[in-house]
Amino acid sequence: MADTLLSDIEQVQDLLKDREHAGGDLAAALKRARRRLPRRIYRQGMLLADAQPLLAHPKLCLTLDQGPLQRAAREVIKHLKAIDLADRRRGRVLDVFGSMAFSLIIVAVLLIVVLRWRGFV
Repeated sequence: MADTLLSDIEQVQDLLKDREHAGGDLAAALKRARRRLPRRIYRQGMLLADAQPLLAHPKLCLTLDQGPLQRAAREVIKHLKAIDLADRRRGRVLDVFGSMAFSLIIVAVLLIVVLRWRGFV
């Protein structure tokens, strides 16, 4: 059971590296990706990160309740697999274009206001 949990934690680390570009050990990767993760997923991931050193030890592994850890691992994996990288990239591009369009509209409005104030329009 601990072996499957360790493999799930390893899968979470790989998904964090691929989907969120957050490498390192599990706790460090979760801290890097914290702003992009929902609070519940972050907490579940930190629960796994806290249990990871105990899972490597044969006697301390017996002190952990494996059921909630399995559920936490499944939930984090499910969330990370559902992240659409293309949609996230598209959203960033649209955000940049939207802010540029807003800036151009503000400049045009200010130009018209100044021209009208000075009597040219």
